[in-house]
Order: sequence, then C-alpha cells, then structure tokens
Amino acid sequence: MEEQVDERVLEEIEALEAILMDDVSVKKSTGGTPYLVEADVFPATADDTDQQYVRVTLEVKLNPGYPDNPPEVLLRNPRGLDDERLRVIMEQIEEKCQSCCGDPILYDLIELVREHLTSSNLPACPCTICLYGFSDGDHFIKTTCYHYYHAYCLAEHATKTEKFFREEQEKLPQFQRSQTFEVLCPICREPIKCDVETLSKAPLPLAVQSASIMEPDAKLRELQDYMSALYIQQKEKGGIIDPDAADSKVLLVNEPYYVVIKSSQTVVGSSTSNSNHLYGGGESCTNTEGVRLCLE
Repeated sequence: MEEQVDERVLEEIEALEAILMDDVSVKKSTGGTPYLVEADVFPATADDTDQQYVRVTLEVKLNPGYPDNPPEVLLRNPRGLDDERLRVIMEQIEEKCQSCCGDPILYDLIELVREHLTSSNLPACPCTICLYGFSDGDHFIKTTCYHYYHAYCLAEHATKTEKFFREEQEKLPQFQRSQTFEVLCPICREPIKCDVETLSKAPLPLAVQSASIMEPDAKLRELQDYMSALYIQQKEKGGIIDPDAADSKVLLVNEPYYVVIKSSQTVVGSSTSNSNHLYGGGESCTNTEGVRLCLE
C-alpha cells in the first residue's frame, strides 16, 4: 500500500532543493515520503565563503501530518556560535513553528537561522591558542575545519611547532627522517594550509594588547613557596628524575643467584629459585655486613 504524501510537502521539498541545491539533504522512506530535512546554513556574504565565520546544520524532522502538525527542529554541529546565541535561535524557531502551524515553513526556518548567523558573523568562541576572544578589528583566520585563530597566534603556533619538528627530526637516524612538515589544527589535528609569512605580519590581538600584566598577590606567593618546598622535598627523596644522572642506570633482572656469607665458619648456599637482585655492570655487590651476592 502506497503512502499518502501531502502535495504541499512535495512542492515545498522540490522548491527547497531547487533553491539550496547541495546545501540541503532530504531523506525519504521506502515509500517515498520525506521525513527528514538537513540544511547547512551559512551567513549571507554574497557567496564570499572566506567571510563566513559561523555555520550550523539545521535538522528538521517532518512529523506525520506536517504541515498541519509542527515539525521537530534540532541545531547540530555549530561553529563559532555560543550557547546563548543557539538558545535564542531555538526559541525563535519554536515560536515560528507554533505561529505558522498549517503552512510549509522549511524555507522560513532556514532563512531565520541565516539571519542570525549574518548578524553574528564573528566567532563567539575564544582563540584556543591565546585563550582570548575575537574583537572587531582583530586579524583572524577560519580553517577549512571551521576553527578560528588570531592570525598572529596561528603564525606563532606554526613557527614553534615547525622548529620542534626539525629538532626532533635531527635526533632520528637518516632513514627515519621526514622532510614533510604540516601545520595541524590545534583542536582537531586536521592539516591547515596557510601562509605563515603573511600571518606573522598581523598585529597582536586587541585583547592581548590591552591585557594588564599579572601581579602575584600574597595568596599566590604563598602557594609558590609551598610548591617550591614540596619540589625540594621530592627531589631529596628521589621523586624527581635527574637528567644528569640518567646514565647511571641499574637494571633489575630476575634469574638464579648464589649467596656467599663470610663469617667465622664459611657457609656457601645456593638458590635455584627466581628472585629479584640488582645487576650493575657485571660486578658483584657487597654490603656493609659482609654479605656478598655473586651473580651467575
């Protein structure tokens, strides 16, 4: 038995696909009834994708009886939008669904979201390199994975990671070295294509320029003194690794050994059981009580 599809829905879906083309996806049941519409929504920037700094995926579930029954709406995969902005958008979507019940509203919902993105086309999230937000006048970059960084910060990140990469390569044998270096996104680790030389000419972020110099207060200095004393205590007890003593290694092994006890009457005993003992450079070890471990 074929499913009955409302002609208004079919006409709306057809018009939507003609207008948005690849930006909209429609899922249909085996009987051909549309039940889910997904649209990738961007700010209106006259197709200048480089100026689109925010985005979101609008997911609309067409409940049975739509458009006479309101659809279920979800915002997924937001980029550059904070929770407050998403909350406002969802509130207006719910109002729209209730007020326009009985009318096709898919295109109206998409345009409502687009208007919000256009009016807030500035990342609300902070730069994850310097941890400062973005201000009007800042030079920042949007990666292909839709993450945002100040141009200056990304240039510093790329320069320092490349230096570290070269230093680590020098430590490897020639056959293991790689001459290929890629700048990776600090958030998702996707490769980033950027002109580091151009980015390095960008000024410091405005928030960094106006930031005050931190002066430690009495509470912080007290914490510093406590941590310093704790560090010294741990170092005295061997809890801190000393790089200079890294070559003086003792290997703990597990194998049979002989024990020779020096006393007025020499007694030689042997052990065939597996026990732990210290092996240091192939030499036997003698303690102050005259017990000698002769290693086999």
